Amino acid sequence: MELTKEQKEFFDNHSQKMIELAYDFDRHEKVFRPDGFGMGTSDCGDTIAVSLTTMKKIIQFVSLEIEGCVYTNACANAVAQLAEGRTIDEAIQITPEQVANYLESLPHDSFHCAELATHAMVQAILDYKRKPVTNH
Repeated sequence: MELTKEQKEFFDNHSQKMIELAYDFDRHEKVFRPDGFGMGTSDCGDTIAVSLTTMKKIIQFVSLEIEGCVYTNACANAVAQLAEGRTIDEAIQITPEQVANYLESLPHDSFHCAELATHAMVQAILDYKRKPVTNH
C-alpha cells in the first residue's frame, strides 16, 4: 500500500515519538468506575476523556476515549505517559508546553491539542480528589 502525499509529509515532518503516539490506540477504552474521570472539548470539536486508575495516590494507568485528529491522539497519549507513575499532585502540574516538548514536533497550530489533553487530565484529577479518601 502506497502512502498518500499527506501521509508522506506527516511522516517526513514529525519525530518518531509523535508518529508513534499519533497512531497509538492501545489506551482507548472505557473504564467502569475509574478512580478519576475528566473530559474536555476544544473549539475545533475534538474531545478527550481521561479515566485514571490509581493506587496510593499514584497514577497506575490512564485510559482514553478520543474523538479527534492525530495530534489530539498524540497529545492525549503523551499526557498519559507523562502522568503514569507520578503522584496525583505531580500529574496535575503537567503543562501543554511539556506535552509539546515531549512530542518533539507538535505543530504550533495544533498546540490547542496539548491544552485539551492537559485540561482533561486536570479534570480527571479534580474528580479523583472529590471522591472519598477511602477510594484512594
